[in-house]
Amino acid sequence: MNSKDVRNSFLEFFRKKDHTIVPSSSVVPFNDPTLLFTNAGMNQFKDVFLGTGTRDYSRAADTQKCIRAGGKHNDLEEVGMDGYHHTFFEMLGNWSFGDYYKKEAIKWAWELLTDVWKLPKDKLWVTVFETDEEAFTIWSDETDIDKSHILRFGEKDNFWEMGDTGPCGPCSEIHFDFTENGCKPEDVNSGHEEVIEIWNLVFIQYNRKNDGELEPLPKKHVDTGMGFERIVRVLQNKKSNYDTDVFTPLISKITGITGKDYSGENISSINAIADHIRSLVFAISDGAVPSNEGRGYVLRRILRRASRLARKLDYNGPILFQLVDTLVDNCGGVFPELTDKKDFCKMVIKSEEESFHVTLDRGIKLFNDVADTLTGTKIFPGDEAFKLYDTFGFPLDLTEVMAKERGLKVDLLKFAEDMEKQKERGKSGRKDLTAGTVKAEESYGKFDTVYDPYSITSEGVETFSLIPEKETSKNIIVLGRNPFFSESGGQISDTGSLVRNGGQQIRVLDSKKDFIVVENIPADLSPDEKVTAKIDFERRNAIQRNHSATHIVHEALKRVLGSHVKQLGSLVADEYLRFDFPHFSKPDNDQLNEIEDMVNSKIAENLDVITHIDIPVSEANKIPNVKKFFGDKYGEKVRVVVIDESFSAEFCGGTHVMNTQNIGLFRITKEESIASGTRRIFARTGEGIIHFLGEKISELEKIISELPEKYAGSFRTGLTNFRNDVSKSDFLNAERMRSLLKYQDKTHSELTDLKEKYSIEKKAAEKELLKQRLKIFSDKLDQLILTADKEKGFDILSVRMDMESMDELKESGEEMRKKIKNGVGLIASVMNDKINIVCSVSDNLIREKGLNAGKIISAVAKELGGGGGGKPHLASAGAKDTVSLDRVLKEFPGMIKGLIK
Repeated sequence: MNSKDVRNSFLEFFRKKDHTIVPSSSVVPFNDPTLLFTNAGMNQFKDVFLGTGTRDYSRAADTQKCIRAGGKHNDLEEVGMDGYHHTFFEMLGNWSFGDYYKKEAIKWAWELLTDVWKLPKDKLWVTVFETDEEAFTIWSDETDIDKSHILRFGEKDNFWEMGDTGPCGPCSEIHFDFTENGCKPEDVNSGHEEVIEIWNLVFIQYNRKNDGELEPLPKKHVDTGMGFERIVRVLQNKKSNYDTDVFTPLISKITGITGKDYSGENISSINAIADHIRSLVFAISDGAVPSNEGRGYVLRRILRRASRLARKLDYNGPILFQLVDTLVDNCGGVFPELTDKKDFCKMVIKSEEESFHVTLDRGIKLFNDVADTLTGTKIFPGDEAFKLYDTFGFPLDLTEVMAKERGLKVDLLKFAEDMEKQKERGKSGRKDLTAGTVKAEESYGKFDTVYDPYSITSEGVETFSLIPEKETSKNIIVLGRNPFFSESGGQISDTGSLVRNGGQQIRVLDSKKDFIVVENIPADLSPDEKVTAKIDFERRNAIQRNHSATHIVHEALKRVLGSHVKQLGSLVADEYLRFDFPHFSKPDNDQLNEIEDMVNSKIAENLDVITHIDIPVSEANKIPNVKKFFGDKYGEKVRVVVIDESFSAEFCGGTHVMNTQNIGLFRITKEESIASGTRRIFARTGEGIIHFLGEKISELEKIISELPEKYAGSFRTGLTNFRNDVSKSDFLNAERMRSLLKYQDKTHSELTDLKEKYSIEKKAAEKELLKQRLKIFSDKLDQLILTADKEKGFDILSVRMDMESMDELKESGEEMRKKIKNGVGLIASVMNDKINIVCSVSDNLIREKGLNAGKIISAVAKELGGGGGGKPHLASAGAKDTVSLDRVLKEFPGMIKGLIK
């Protein structure tokens, strides 16, 4: 029975038992920030078990894509070392939501294994929870299993819990014995490689309360999970999961690429590579990408581990992307998303591999250089591990793996110490208006203040001020009600002022939720004085325009570049917005234009920007395509910002415009790469575009100033008029802004072309002038050689000449070498108060006397307070001591004569 038949027969068996066959959920659980990856079949039914959701069926079966390579379930380092651990696997499962229970689950499992798949009954062992008499009795009385093969175990092995609290219950595991002569009871659940668990039947009947007490659930559920790769191994009677047709196509491809046999020490590396490509392709197809955070970092670790294992097979190029087609051919029929995303997966993986190989080459060399010097110790220095990490981007976990292979351990304490020092240096190097005050609660105690940056008006908020008593609080004020937005979610803090009754204003520089930072505190400000907190509304509105535009551009990026795009970081300021996202190639101009047009189209629709306040997180999760950010901690209630229900919805605590027409116009101003597989765009909106045009006008003026009048004259008047138009324009007039941007683009293009044309003309003129000056120099050089010093028939020339450029001096040096075929020449020129020297030595002097132009000029430059060097036949140098130049030139012949003698 091949693997496809095994999968199909499982699903068909339960279809006949009135189960609804449901598709696998994504291996990337975007709607569950508690998980890195989907790691069990029950994940998609979690809401049913928690009682917060329902289904229109009470029985289900599926094959679920799972990854266990991070967090609690982390099998990464085991993969390849044995025949049954994987980072990616399929979990076959059947489910009952308050329908059938233990009896049916146990009897059907036994029926499938022994009647349908004909497994030998004497090879099957089952375990039950030590106090679960019901399950023990069902196995004993309702099946014909050997009763001595029914074993009891405690909570560690046979009691399943979703978490510290919530649904839970006893489970019954089914194990298969691969040993030749039959295993012993103590071999079960012992980690014996030939006695493995193949199916777990979980009976969810309790709820674990906060105090640890178990209370019965109103409905009882069944949740089973069978390891697909393991049961295929059993049914195909193989010694390892990797020997089955689930993996053999990949293994054959790997051996073909590397030229290595699938034998001996090669097996573990080949197995791991075959496993890891599955995790990468399934995860990337479902929207995850390698990165430096969260699940992206786990994928990057998996990819880098596989790349390094390929090195152990003596294959030093990218290999993983070459396996994608084979995997898709094998699995695409069951999981069509693999076929849809095949080309994208190859691009992402190849890009990551190429980037890592550069890092790997540098890191391995440095690691080996250090490791080779270690004597009398088994500790790899933590500071060297940190250098690998900080300077070469070499992951610590990879250093640990390489150290382990050489019998070493990394000094993690020293590594952590150096990491902390780096963080402190980073903090001290940043200008921080709130230095020493960011952790207000730690420094000053908890204040009774209300943080409300949302319901405000331009008139301000009347409140009272409190000055903390500590001496370090000289620029800190706590307000009874703080209306200033505090930096979070990428949006910068508000600024503004506190207005006293007499009209005096105290400038607000920054805000934290518990306090604000002011420029200074008046000496007569009393601790409970009434003040009016006024936000700089013009600045706040500019920030809001950029924040709402950020939400729109997020969705536009996904639609144009692909569903893998997500926010990796952002900055929402008053002048501009910045957005970081995963993508493995530079977006071309057509794509950027399409993104920009899509954003402006949504702005032009005059859409209301609706903020849903304090809605239950369970309700927010049901909003179609709602975006939230992995790793963020959300409470029971959240804020969700919606811009056109069919377009953009995001969890967000920031502030926004009321309607998209308030944004004005959106313009992408820059796009760049900030890391492997990570892109960044900068953009302007509203008044920010006015400022952007002002900056561009300055650039245009600079270009004009560098052009001759014949080119620049026609642009000066037009640019003056353009500046006036920009200064008088309404930034919310999108059409006007678009027209101004178009004129700026056109003018910039024309001036750039003229600058290039002028540059070509200028270079041609300079080249012709240089040619003429070299002709003059060459003629003069003939005369100078005739009068040069002589020593044993060799010419020695040292001369100071006026040169226009370094190019002229270098060309003169080459000319001097051609002319002086039997001797040494030195030319010096002073340009911009700096001495530049060139020296030539004829070939016969190099050969017969060992003279070297590089060494000669180094000695001359040293006399003049400089330095330089070069090749034996021609060298150059620079120096500063212009006063001594004539003396050194005069003494030069004597110096050379000494060398010749």
